[in-house]
This record gives sequence, structure tokens and C-alpha cells, in this order.
Amino acid sequence: MRWSSGRRSDNVVDRRGMAVPLAGGGIGMAVLALVVYMLGGDPSTVIDSAPREAPQEVAPSAPKDQAGDFTSVVLADTEDTWNTIFHDKFGRDYDEPQLVLFSEAVRSGCGLARSAMGPFYCPRDQRVYIDLAFNRELSDRFRAPGDFAQAYVIAHEVGHHVQQLLGISDAIQERAQGAGEEGANAFSVRQELQADCFAGLWAHHAQRARNVVEPGDIEEALNAASAIGDDRLQREAQGYVVPESFTHGTSQQRVTWFKRGYDSGRFESCNTLG
Repeated sequence: MRWSSGRRSDNVVDRRGMAVPLAGGGIGMAVLALVVYMLGGDPSTVIDSAPREAPQEVAPSAPKDQAGDFTSVVLADTEDTWNTIFHDKFGRDYDEPQLVLFSEAVRSGCGLARSAMGPFYCPRDQRVYIDLAFNRELSDRFRAPGDFAQAYVIAHEVGHHVQQLLGISDAIQERAQGAGEEGANAFSVRQELQADCFAGLWAHHAQRARNVVEPGDIEEALNAASAIGDDRLQREAQGYVVPESFTHGTSQQRVTWFKRGYDSGRFESCNTLG
């Protein structure tokens, strides 16, 4: 990805190295966190039972390392993309989210979260949270290396912010109520696949406007999307799959929806709700 000359975001909050007490939750909470381990939406379904404290308020700060710098550039690029889409399509301003870098644990508006959850978006404070140690997990554990794979993760979480701003998240939750566990899971899949499509939409516009995509980049993103499909993760973890328990979509679905956003570049192409 061509990123070094890109604009840096003013919305990165670097909390790495700040100690956070790990009271409450314990091993059981870490196990439950696996439910939303990979690129989930609202993590409060797992961490609501943790002690609720106000998130630490830290002013935005420019990361001083390469990984943090890269994250800042990708976030800025999503800002440029969604500012344009919101202005052109909706005639309104895009409320840019903050992105919080943390290590080991962090207090968010959704409660105390640990790195084991992976990157997440908290709708209650409208912030994206990422422990950059996850990038090593993405490469080593999930065999999805590359800087564009990492950019896909950020763009996916920003996609959840877009859903929150447009009322899509609330609409999905309303439709999921009373649908039973299997029905609620199906709506969760639709929400996650739309965030994948929004990530592809970002990649399309970033390439058209700023020529950021290098050869092999899209393949990196597609590989990451495939690596975190519910079917693949379940098969690797337990040797079989339980489709009615899927919350994020199959590998093929995730690849398909990212490609749909990337190939079309049209917001309307990301309607997963029918």
C-alpha cells in the first residue's frame, strides 16, 4: 500500500503503555470475548458484565512508531473517503470517529476490554479500538499478512461507525429483537458483511482518488476476509461448522461483499438487508 506520503489523522488517541486495572471478568470473560474476537461490532454483549467505568480521556496524539503512523494514515484515508460520500450522497457532514491505540486492556464506553477481543468498535463512545499486537496475530495465526490486510481491518471497524451514524445499526438491532438466537445471529452476519462491503468501498475510492493500491494489495485484503470467516474459524477450532451460530459470515461471503464494494464503488451495492 502506498501510504508513507498520506495525510495523518488528527483523531488517533495513543493509550499504549497506560496501565489499566484488569479487575473483573477473569478467564471466563476472556473465553466469552472469543464470540466477538474477529472484527465484531458492539462488544458490549461480552463486556457489559465487567465493571463499567468512564473511559480514560486522553487527547489525540500522533503515534511515533511506524505501525501507529500507518494506522493514522489509513484512518485519515477513511475520513477523506467517507467525508466525500456523506457530502455527495447524504448532504451532511461525516462525524469522524476517534481511533484508540491500546495495549493489553482499555476502558471504553462499552466497558473494560482486553486485547484478546481483537479490534472493535464501541457505538457508545463512537470510537474504534485496536491493540496493534493484533497485526502479528493476523499474520501468524490467521496467515493473512500484509499492510493492506491491516488496512482492511481498520476500514471494517470504521464501517461499523458509518452504520451507527446512518441508523443502520439501530435498525438491525430492532429487527433482530424477538427473532430468537438463530435469527439474531443472521442479522449480525448481515451487519458484518455490510461492514466488509464498506471496507471494499473505501478501498475503491482510496484507489481512485489517491492511487494507494499496489499490486497484491487487494489479494491481501481478500485473504484476510477469507481467513476470518465463521466456517473457517469453526472448522479449525473444533473440526466442524455450525451455520446457525455464524455471526460474521462465511469466508466466501466476506470475500464476496468486500469485492462488491471494491468493484462497484457504490454505496447502494452494500445493502445486505434486502
